[in-house]
Formats: sequence, C-alpha cells, structure tokens
Amino acid sequence: MPTIECDPAIARERLSEAGVRIEPGNTDHERWRAERDGAVAVAYDEKVVVQGRDPTRLTNLLAESGGRAHVYFDGASRGNPGPASVGWCLVTSDGVVAEGSERIGTTTNNKAEYAALIRALEAADEYGFDEIDVRGDSELIVKQVRGEWNANDPGLREKRVRVRELLERFDRWSLAHVPREINARADELANEALDERQ
Repeated sequence: MPTIECDPAIARERLSEAGVRIEPGNTDHERWRAERDGAVAVAYDEKVVVQGRDPTRLTNLLAESGGRAHVYFDGASRGNPGPASVGWCLVTSDGVVAEGSERIGTTTNNKAEYAALIRALEAADEYGFDEIDVRGDSELIVKQVRGEWNANDPGLREKRVRVRELLERFDRWSLAHVPREINARADELANEALDERQ
C-alpha cells in the first residue's frame, strides 16, 4: 500500500486535472477519496495512501514526477487486410505495470500497428508517466513517426499525426525499432486477442 508524503490539496488538484473524480472522505480523518480503475487514494493530513488492485493508476499522478516507463506495442492482422488486433505493455523498474490487448475489426497490418501504438501511448498517459521509451518491431511505423520515411497512405498519415500529438504529452520520449523477440510480450498479447473466439 503506497503512501505518498505530499500536500493533499496539490494532490487533489493533480487528480482532478487528470479527470479523476474526488469525493469527500468516509471518516473525520479522511480529507478526500478518489478512485480510478480499481485503485483508491485516501488523503489525510500531509499524505495520501493508495490501495487497491492497481495502485499505479493513481500513484504516478500523485508523485512530483510521473516516472519513466518502457512502452511496447504490436499490431496483428491475418489476411492484410483481415481480422486485426493490438497488444501493448508498460514496464517500469518494478516490472510490468499494465498490459492490454483487443480485437479492432478488419484492417491492414500497418494500421493495426499504428492502433497498437496509439493505445499504448494512451495507456502510458493515463498512468501518468512523464518519460517513455517506446519500442516496437514495425520498422515502417517507427521510421514514419520519427519522420525518416514518408507516410503515403492518407489513413496512416492521420494515425501518425495522432501518435505525434500523444507523444507531445510526455516530457521526454524515444521511439526505437527492436527485433520481434524483444517485443515478444506485445506480440503475444496481439496474437492471443486474435486467437480468442468471440
């Protein structure tokens, strides 16, 4: 159960700016309570205690610095275009913080890769990280986002713009192409989503 020594008024403002709903405390000692996706923050004088199944959902928002994460992403499409899915994973020095996967309908592999990157960046932003190192095994996507290659397809250009908008939310970011074995967990998540029966 993480305890964050801080000014509860400043902590409340940070959570409110992130769109977290704040409610009055349940006892005379609690100044306020906030909940997001299974994590609960309770404010007392001079500190906030975070509990629940996923405390990182709130601790990064409360800390002076949101911390740093490695962000892995992968998209999959069977048929190109065909049934498609995304997989993503957020990792810190404490291990895997969050991961996710989902089917995204029918699309091309490149569009699935962009969708995975967008979802991964949204998750990193939701978790309050302020520094990210993004890794993916799609050289095309990495080089297009970094501006080394053009995006001739209008749909990919739109997705590249969205990725750049999301990246601007972070104080520092990097984006690199890695071999599939380095990106194994995101790849596995994307393929598991495709393999699941509806």
